[in-house]
Amino acid sequence: SWESQHVFGRGGNSSARGGSPAPYVDTFLNAPDILPRHCTVRAGPEPPAMVRPARGAPVTHNGCLLLREAELHPGDLLGLGEHFLFMYKDPRAGGSGPARPPWLPTRPGASPPGPGWAFSCRLCGRGLQERGEALAAYLDGREPVLRFRPREEEALLGEIVRAAAAGAGDLPPLGPATLLALCVQHSARELELGHLPRLLGRLARLIKEAVWVSASNRRPTPHPEGVPEVPLTPEAVSVELRPLMLWMANTTELLSFVQEKVLEMEKEADQEGLSSDPQLCNDLELCDEAMALLDEVIMCTFQQSVYYLTKTLYSTLPALLDSNPFTAGAELPGPGAELAAMPPGLRPTLGVFQAALELTSQCELHPDLVSQTFGYLFFFSNASLLNSLMERGQGRPFYQWSRAVQIRTNLDLVLDWLQGAGLGDIATEFFRKLSIAVNLLCVPRTSLLKASWSSLRTDHPTLTPAQLHHLLSHYQLGPGRGPPPAWDPPPAERDAVDTGDIFESFSSHPPLILPLGSSRLRLTGPVTDDALHRELRRLRRLLWDLEQQELPANHRHGPPVATPP
Repeated sequence: SWESQHVFGRGGNSSARGGSPAPYVDTFLNAPDILPRHCTVRAGPEPPAMVRPARGAPVTHNGCLLLREAELHPGDLLGLGEHFLFMYKDPRAGGSGPARPPWLPTRPGASPPGPGWAFSCRLCGRGLQERGEALAAYLDGREPVLRFRPREEEALLGEIVRAAAAGAGDLPPLGPATLLALCVQHSARELELGHLPRLLGRLARLIKEAVWVSASNRRPTPHPEGVPEVPLTPEAVSVELRPLMLWMANTTELLSFVQEKVLEMEKEADQEGLSSDPQLCNDLELCDEAMALLDEVIMCTFQQSVYYLTKTLYSTLPALLDSNPFTAGAELPGPGAELAAMPPGLRPTLGVFQAALELTSQCELHPDLVSQTFGYLFFFSNASLLNSLMERGQGRPFYQWSRAVQIRTNLDLVLDWLQGAGLGDIATEFFRKLSIAVNLLCVPRTSLLKASWSSLRTDHPTLTPAQLHHLLSHYQLGPGRGPPPAWDPPPAERDAVDTGDIFESFSSHPPLILPLGSSRLRLTGPVTDDALHRELRRLRRLLWDLEQQELPANHRHGPPVATPP
């Protein structure tokens, strides 16, 4: 009886690479077309066994060319090269076999299974009506499968990307990624080993081209000099950003799915002892290049998205410093208040945040990217407001307790609203420096006059010496009153005060970190979304039509229709 793994091959004294030991072989076969390690059969505790051909090894399974791992059942025929044919019997089956052999061989080297080929073999034992019904069931079925031959790959991928770029149909947000993942899955399971890297490269280039076109169509046109620019409304930003956000969401999930498949490829190579095979190394390099392109697409769509959002925020944020939330007769809204209940000066900024949050939800953007998108928006808002606050103190009197209380209240209302929207922790982290600066200005004048430089540095650690000195030196203590000597920085910090920058840098934003872990795409079970099912049917019929066009005119026919029960 076999162990859990049995290897067929030519064996030999040494391999072709530097005289290293030849790979282990259980059954030695001597023929010119048998590789040193040709084929592996694995049998687990329970049937079925699995058979896997080595890269480039001619293997047939029940007469069909075997390109990937497949199930092996009692009575199956396994052809190794042109000189060896084995019938598989499972000792655990007790001698019982199938009612009739599951094989009658087709020609080796037959085309990979497209929809027509997969169901039209005349030697598979099916009747004509049965084959037609099987094809019809596939074309209209809800199984998450998309069969194609390499020659139709370019047309298929191009059609999926074109439809996604055009926003055609009513696909679910991650529909394009799901369809493209089905193409990747078919290549990984059914086509020859070297096909997947080529498909990934073509797929990544198509997505990159589509995103670049989408981004270029949305680049702002030069604004006439001297004409005030009208800021985009949150609604307009949503319309502009939706295509880019959808590409970011789909590419992120697709990249995670591709990473899983590439890891599976590496694991299979390790199991076969081929981790140093030159062809495998070349395939993995092609996969890395494709994944780098998808990474680049995610970076581009993220940058474009935050650019539009921050450009809109730039025109709405100043109201947080200037508006008075204590309008006559109005009560301050409590936590969880609706946008319409917020003070008028805060609604435009909160409207941008709300539009961005709704858009990320509608596009089903990965939660990690949602957090990082808002992290960048809050980073920008904090830096922009803090820089405005520093700039305001250089001119007319601005640093005074009454003004600071208004700003503190506005900031608290914004943070409370963001807390109700599920963004409180991120907002608190990125608005910390602005909060501490405003807290300093909110200290009552009598208490502030009693404080020393060292105590103020301890109580407001996120402010640099230059920023703290700027706020204190321009604080309005009253007519003719200047800062007390206790606020003077010590000699050790004088240089930092004199040479330090009081403004925040926008270039120190947090880096984008792509999500880790498994893809959220689900390619198991029936397709339940009707729009996705309609698109899947359309693509299957497109592939059927492409196959039919290769046939002579008198051999072509339309897709069969399943016989109603």
